[in-house]
Amino acid sequence: MKIAIGSDHAGVKLKEIIKSAFKDIDFTDVGTYNEDSCDYPDYIGRVAREVISGSSEKGIAICGTGIGASITANKFPGIRAALCTNCFMAEMSRRHNDSNVLVLGARVLGDDLAIKIVQTWLDTPFEGGRHQRRLDKVAAIEKSFAAK
Repeated sequence: MKIAIGSDHAGVKLKEIIKSAFKDIDFTDVGTYNEDSCDYPDYIGRVAREVISGSSEKGIAICGTGIGASITANKFPGIRAALCTNCFMAEMSRRHNDSNVLVLGARVLGDDLAIKIVQTWLDTPFEGGRHQRRLDKVAAIEKSFAAK
């Protein structure tokens, strides 16, 4: 599985911890690569573009709280980014919402919990069925604004 991963300066350490914890994943690290202050939209946008283009199957986006990364990623058509702070949220984001970008807040999660959230997200399939109908409605809303 190929996963795009990116962060701002606040998420660099957690990004590296995740990459180390999941050695079987082929990560495309889109930056940033140090803790010098930077703007999260630049790097989260790269994650979203990797997923949209199909270069990566899924994405992981990290900033300080996850809020800015979540807002940014969800501006991109076709991205279903889910800010998850526990394993239940990660499971439901996949099972019911077919999230394709996991968003984490480096300053609000411990490293061990973040790893468990990632593992849950990776292991959980999309259920489809009635949930697909709902996602189709979300896509229709997105498409209606893109046409303007």
